[in-house]
Amino acid sequence: MRKTIAIILAVVAVALGGYLYVKFWYVYSDGVNEGDINYFQREGFIFKTYEGKMIQTGYNSKNTTSTIQSNEFKFSVESERVAQQINNASGKQIKLHWKRYLGTLPWRGNSQFVVDSIYSVRSGQLSQDPFDAQLPPTE
Repeated sequence: MRKTIAIILAVVAVALGGYLYVKFWYVYSDGVNEGDINYFQREGFIFKTYEGKMIQTGYNSKNTTSTIQSNEFKFSVESERVAQQINNASGKQIKLHWKRYLGTLPWRGNSQFVVDSIYSVRSGQLSQDPFDAQLPPTE
């Protein structure tokens, strides 16, 4: 009887551990978004995290007349260095690399999308070379 209970508890512990790993630490998807930073701030009562919102402009071609639309991309940033780079790029087009987790952790931020690096920063003015700075991906 004790052996059966021990096996059941071990299976439950492994299943719970697997669920928690997939929910909070497994990278479900990753990608790159480009746009203008609408706001970027440090917030929180106990865990101070960086939260931001990016506005992405594009065309809506669902109907016969193409219209300009904007999409919001809400994200969090864990790294102090990446947060400083985003602050320095205020007012410019920025291309961010993000990882998406299925759940949020209080010390990681309020969003499932966590920005881990900046690919490029582009000036808002048109020029020969539109990219002012090519930043290498940061870890």
